[in-house]
Amino acid sequence: MRPGHLLDGRFRLTEAISRSGMAVIYKAEDTQKGNQLVAVKIPHLRYELDPNYFSRFKREEEIGRALNHPFLLKFIPVENKSRPYLVTEYLSGCTLSHLIHAQGTFSEKDALQIGSFLCDAIRHMHEHGVVHRDLKPANVMVVRDHTIRLVDFGIASSAAARRITMAGGFTAGMGTPDYMAPEQVRNKQCDARTDIYSLGVILYEMLTGVLPFQDENPWIAMNNRVHGDPVAPRKLNPAISAQAEEIVLHCLQRDPGNRYTSAAELKMELDAPGKVFVSGYCNRLEPARFRIGLRETPVLAGTILGVGFIALQVVAFLLIRHIGHR
Repeated sequence: MRPGHLLDGRFRLTEAISRSGMAVIYKAEDTQKGNQLVAVKIPHLRYELDPNYFSRFKREEEIGRALNHPFLLKFIPVENKSRPYLVTEYLSGCTLSHLIHAQGTFSEKDALQIGSFLCDAIRHMHEHGVVHRDLKPANVMVVRDHTIRLVDFGIASSAAARRITMAGGFTAGMGTPDYMAPEQVRNKQCDARTDIYSLGVILYEMLTGVLPFQDENPWIAMNNRVHGDPVAPRKLNPAISAQAEEIVLHCLQRDPGNRYTSAAELKMELDAPGKVFVSGYCNRLEPARFRIGLRETPVLAGTILGVGFIALQVVAFLLIRHIGHR
């Protein structure tokens, strides 16, 4: 596929606007709609026959077409495709991730406004039984009309969907480690509160310029969110109000039962932070302690136990050889 190609006699590709290891997104003209600008996402050929990627691709289209909200990416239905691809509205703007990297921290007003927009988007998803499971700045487009679009429903699922498996490392169904909720790390069922946790991570990052749990080793970073709390946001940015800090820490509760019960409840506080009750929870935060649990971090724990078992076998073998030589 190259610029100038007419895909299925309808979409004229004009330029590649985004590339990843799995797909290319093209700016295109819909010749059946008066050359209306659209975006066309086309997977690389090697992934078209990959069952896992194809399943993710189909799920993204099915969920995208089933939802209809101003802050969710709009999908354009296309019948009788010659190959797998997705067609969506064309957005002029940039990702929230790009803005965070470019400007560091956001003003409290702007951060809470973006959080409120995201609440509107995920509330619509949750009302339709869909959990996004991969909320992160790279999946949020900030468009030129000063609104947002939540994109990439590739690992979204209904609240009753089967649990994610962590076997084999980071899979397409897990989400992004820096924004995962503790229940995702622990291989537990995800629901609407999982998205609320991830939204809390985004708020934390916008207000402080850093992620709440950072480590070069992603397994340690994930372990820390299961067994500890983040640094209080106001210690990193004293300009943040106590109310904004309270909202963020409420989102980032390790136990889903202690978070906001819904996106609507969270939005109410984001829209009126002055009315938020400050509980003083920021003074009761517990620093993360390194712990290993087979049920909570199965791959990490299994790896360490496996290495330990092999080491014991090597020691035993050397001892036997030594005794035999004597």
